[in-house]
Amino acid sequence: MAVVPGGGTVVGLTCIRCGRSYPATVEIDSRGCPACHETAPANLRPVYASTADPLSIAANPPRSLWRYAHALPCSAEDAVSLGEGQTPLVETSRIGRLLGVANLFIKDEGRNPTWSHKDRFSTVAVSVARAQGAKVVATASSGNAGASLAAYAARAGLRCVVATFGGSAEAMLAQIRKYGATVLPLANKMDRWALLAQAAERHGWFVASPYQAPVVGSHALGIEGYKTIAYEIVEQSGGIAPDWCVLPVCYGDALSGVWSGFEELFAQGAIPRLPRMVAAEVHGSLAQALATGSDRLEERRMEFESRAISIGAPRSTYQALKALRDSSGSAVPVKNDGLVEMQERLARMEGIFAELASVTPLLAIAELRRQRVIADDDRVVAIVTASGLKDLDQSVTSPTHKTIFQSTGEAWEWLRDKDTGLLETPAMPAASRAETFSA
Repeated sequence: MAVVPGGGTVVGLTCIRCGRSYPATVEIDSRGCPACHETAPANLRPVYASTADPLSIAANPPRSLWRYAHALPCSAEDAVSLGEGQTPLVETSRIGRLLGVANLFIKDEGRNPTWSHKDRFSTVAVSVARAQGAKVVATASSGNAGASLAAYAARAGLRCVVATFGGSAEAMLAQIRKYGATVLPLANKMDRWALLAQAAERHGWFVASPYQAPVVGSHALGIEGYKTIAYEIVEQSGGIAPDWCVLPVCYGDALSGVWSGFEELFAQGAIPRLPRMVAAEVHGSLAQALATGSDRLEERRMEFESRAISIGAPRSTYQALKALRDSSGSAVPVKNDGLVEMQERLARMEGIFAELASVTPLLAIAELRRQRVIADDDRVVAIVTASGLKDLDQSVTSPTHKTIFQSTGEAWEWLRDKDTGLLETPAMPAASRAETFSA
């Protein structure tokens, strides 16, 4: 790998839909491209002064995603880091056989510092915020994004405000508060955006999340952090891109960022082909837009309350739609049916405990196999975005076993009744039998 200096220099921004250019000083105010706003709201993307080889690394690179600082909008020296990135790519053949996919791999983003992929966004967003002189960072979040931003704000010495809503996972709210952030739960979800818009205008808060409708996505510079997932997948696969890359999708920040990373790798010749992207969604706005050919996503009626809270929005974004179209990908609506069961299967079969939203890619893969869209020998990477510790109040309703044994005898009796498979007597090796007899 080549050795390269510092971070990429952002010289402007461009609309991902119409291609219109804007200066680097343009205010990123959550509306995205002004020219597209009325027709089909679209996010912006940074333009760098020079094209970098994504898989080049700096001399003495940090043990984090900042080893790719040359491809990010901030230098490693100015980065606010907790050691994020470099998460494992795990071959998961047992769950793969269950789904009918021989070559299934899981990129386990639950290994990040706050146990979710949001850390890749937050490390970049908070680094940019501090460099711009912000004193307060803020987000609208049901949990993962808020916990992540709060941690990185604490690391940077900045204040953090998380606007959330009733029904958010209690474990995640506790995590946010432990990092010292101010949590503002609002009864009306839309009031979160109004509050953040006012805060940005009146007090100069750096708002990382969307706060305008229709949503275009989160802060354009922060999304760049997700490119590093693609870089790592290719590195960890020995230079091979998967045939399919499947993610849980709400507003598509990670989907858009990962696809951008693969595009950069392809443009530089690091991979010979591009993967097809798949969005595991809840209410089907992306599937509908793919079917109709529209650039403007319609808000869907929420026919049920999803247990995958972090991806339960009724409408996704153009940035997600573009990644699916450009990659000839698919969107698969996923209901609650089988969600907890798949979470438990993954934990028991592969030792990976994933948040409920994070197992939706496995259900999407199963559906695409049934439709014969994914072939049995395709190389498939599912991205588990967060740890199952994040939403235990959603995935575990009550303890399955409350008995406290008063003696070892009681414990053995229970085992004999409930799980005889544990009590099989192992065959004694021949050498051991000989030793026993001779004794």
